[in-house]
Amino acid sequence: MDNEPVIVAFCCHYCAYAAADLAGTMRIQYPDSVRVLRLPCTGKIEVNYLLAAFERGVDGVIVAGCLEGGCHFQEGNLRARRRVERAKQLLTEIGLEPERLEMFNLSSAEGTRFAEIVTEMNARITKLGPSPLRRSQDNTEQAVEGLRKQAEQAIAGVTS
Repeated sequence: MDNEPVIVAFCCHYCAYAAADLAGTMRIQYPDSVRVLRLPCTGKIEVNYLLAAFERGVDGVIVAGCLEGGCHFQEGNLRARRRVERAKQLLTEIGLEPERLEMFNLSSAEGTRFAEIVTEMNARITKLGPSPLRRSQDNTEQAVEGLRKQAEQAIAGVTS
């Protein structure tokens, strides 16, 4: 359905991705508008990567990393937070609502919190409406698949 928001969640492998997995294991219901992409660390996120998601038609972006002070790569989540703030500034400059992008910190044990975050972002993006950069649902889904492949390559670069 073209009215359903498309939200990408860039999740840290160690904490946020594990929390998303836990939410599924616990069978917690949350909107299926989110596409979870696993990164080795949110510190791998670059501003241009976040902006590219919007350019490809995504309606909202979640960056979900480890709790502050608990990053497995020391300060990756702190670097990610600064990059998210910079990307929000750029979104404002180009005329997109900065509320379409948000960073959250959570531990691997917070499956319920992950579901709350997704529900909150889904409501926020639904209220804002579709991104003016979105072409169609099919094109956006193809773009998300491209982002997924890039994220998988980032994981392969760390684990190989």
